[in-house]
Amino acid sequence: MSSVRIARSRRFLLASAALTCFAVVDIPAALAQQTRESLPPVEVSPPQSRKQAGRDAANARRTLVAAPAAPKPVVPNAAAPTPLNSNAVAESASRLGLTVRETPATVEVISAETMREQGYRTVSEVAQGAVGVTAGDNPAEPSAFSMRGFTNSQINTLYNGIKIGPQNMTSRIMDTANLEAVEILKGPASLMSGEGAAGGAINFVTKQPHTGPVQNEADFSYDSLNSFRAHYGSGGSTNVQGLDYRFDVSRSSLNGFADDTNTKTLDVSGQLNYRVSNGLKVWGAIEYREDRSKAYWGAPLVPVAFSGAHATAGIISGTYIASNGSNLGPVTIDDRTFNTNYNVLDNRNVAQEVWLRGGFELKLAPDLTLKSQAYAYGAERSWFNNEVEAFNTATNTVDRSRFYVAHSQRLVGNITDLTWDANIAGFDNRLVTTLSSSYLDFVRPGAANFPADSVDLVDPNRGLYGLLSTQQQTARIDNEALSFEDRLKLTRTFSLIGGLRVEHIGLDRNSTDVNGLEKADFPFSRSWAPVTGRIGYTWEAIAGLTFFSQYATGADISANNIFLLGPTQPLDLTTARTYETGVKHVLWDNRAEWSFSAYDILRKNVYAAAGGMTLNIAGRQESKGVELAGSIRLIEPLRLWGNIAYVDARYADYDFAGGSFSGNTPPNVPRIVANAGASWRFATAWPVEVGITGRHVGDRYNSDANTVTMNAYTVGDVYAFVDIPKMVFNAIDQARVTFRVRNFTDKRYAIWGDPFYPDQILLGAPRTYEVCAAFKW
Repeated sequence: MSSVRIARSRRFLLASAALTCFAVVDIPAALAQQTRESLPPVEVSPPQSRKQAGRDAANARRTLVAAPAAPKPVVPNAAAPTPLNSNAVAESASRLGLTVRETPATVEVISAETMREQGYRTVSEVAQGAVGVTAGDNPAEPSAFSMRGFTNSQINTLYNGIKIGPQNMTSRIMDTANLEAVEILKGPASLMSGEGAAGGAINFVTKQPHTGPVQNEADFSYDSLNSFRAHYGSGGSTNVQGLDYRFDVSRSSLNGFADDTNTKTLDVSGQLNYRVSNGLKVWGAIEYREDRSKAYWGAPLVPVAFSGAHATAGIISGTYIASNGSNLGPVTIDDRTFNTNYNVLDNRNVAQEVWLRGGFELKLAPDLTLKSQAYAYGAERSWFNNEVEAFNTATNTVDRSRFYVAHSQRLVGNITDLTWDANIAGFDNRLVTTLSSSYLDFVRPGAANFPADSVDLVDPNRGLYGLLSTQQQTARIDNEALSFEDRLKLTRTFSLIGGLRVEHIGLDRNSTDVNGLEKADFPFSRSWAPVTGRIGYTWEAIAGLTFFSQYATGADISANNIFLLGPTQPLDLTTARTYETGVKHVLWDNRAEWSFSAYDILRKNVYAAAGGMTLNIAGRQESKGVELAGSIRLIEPLRLWGNIAYVDARYADYDFAGGSFSGNTPPNVPRIVANAGASWRFATAWPVEVGITGRHVGDRYNSDANTVTMNAYTVGDVYAFVDIPKMVFNAIDQARVTFRVRNFTDKRYAIWGDPFYPDQILLGAPRTYEVCAAFKW
């Protein structure tokens, strides 16, 4: 990186940090009138967490509590709850303070309450309950997601609105206990989160302080795989006037169904909010996360002819030529390998992360508010595994290959917003100007050799990793962006909403061999200046019925991700655009809600993953689809909900020496994804609720070649919970015991395929039983 660019970036960060002194923004109570009136003024008022905001409404209907798949509202007190949570405000979807229903895009907000009731333990499970989203917890790319035809680094992963790098390099398996909400924004979304959001963005929001009496919560669970989870949280106002706090600590040990596999997590987070005066708030937050896994890398593809009576039907189908050159012909998953772990005994998959965040919100004038946040993030990650399992027809054994890589990542940055409420020619208008800057340093020691061996299919001698020699890669990235977002109300019911983002990305990369000597064509530097945006409208035709349309653009690095971009690869950005239209409707006195959207997305200048850690050029990726979701309470005890998504995703102009993949579907993209559920609450002395949920995922492919199909599957969970009256535990305000059976039909299915490792398939978990206890006081 040039010294000029480093100096410029650091000067900006220092100047921003000098302004920043820890703050939060609050959503005013007037939000309830937003759907028919102008946006309320930004007010510096006592902060209120999403959970606290919905507490009054939740208490009022406690006897009606159900277990919906549609998220429950996380909204200000004055906003009426809706079955699909459309009154929630998703800050990762817009900085204008818009609710989901007022945003001209498809947005979902899944609250902490919904995560608990649906039994979502990890963020991957949360995503799978959303409309049209699939996930696989691939150990090479933890918390890998697919939606609207796009996967991995084409979907930005955000933490409290901050991007830390490509999703397929930086995301980790994350427990949900410390989260207040998960926000999902569909389609190109670079206006909000910058480079990388061709397919959308998923934002994880940690729990926030609230103003009011201190409230505590504790949760515990245990399942038939000997997994356990525990969480304690506390928050409220302190004895210091204006000072509120939130603290959470969670610990989990999730055992896998394969031999000697598990994931252990630890998450400690805390935040302080301080109201200095009526016009100034400051805040500070810290979080430490850790995960340690003994990883499951999947079951190898095996010839049907070899497995014989042990060949399975309904999990995978098709033909395959393994990475070792073996022509396997028709392939299957051998039923003797369902629980087999082919990883080496000394394998590890570890990450440690630390977040420091702080900011302020200052009311400069009645119509002008300044908000700023500074942050610092550090992470250490490492993978030390056997990662390739290729069946060899010559020896009828599994050829294994090792892989090692580590990350040392440091990121500092600032995001500053200036919000201006004005009246332009008689029209209410809100303009948010955002200036952001970050500097990232990434060091990646990796394997220079790949020890290999062969083991039996059924009873492998797992052995040890073996001799390791390393080489090193580095990436230094500075990023500056200026964006504008505006909402103009032309009438009480019709609004134009748009935005523009001008971004600068500077990359410096180097790569050295085992002797520390620079490789050919290294070091090199590149820079880009993408311009992205969104323009759309919302129209509330009648009360509760809102039509919307938008045109939005995105940009991302064409060759996998920016950390690994090579000097000989095309160094252009891909461009993505979407046309989307839809409707959001809440009716029947907020007891029913449905939404529909249709979209057309085009991504140009695409690089696609191929076997053997290589990349192919695919000229275009096209994705068209529709999504439908609904939830209804027909009578007081009964709630029904469901969603379905259809997508037709295709490559075009995808030609290479020896063939073409034009017309093929990208990996891990099903045409159909559907979720549904029902629950019934018995109004007994000890209220009992029973429910069932189901999920269907269509056929998917494990590589661009589309020769191996991961067959469609349908799985379901059943649950029952009992609310224990307060008189049983006088010191406890709420107590609940939940019994849950996951995958109650014990379905065997393929959940994910890694296109970089197409020799094996990740299988879904079998039937498990779980008991949970939750307390609030």
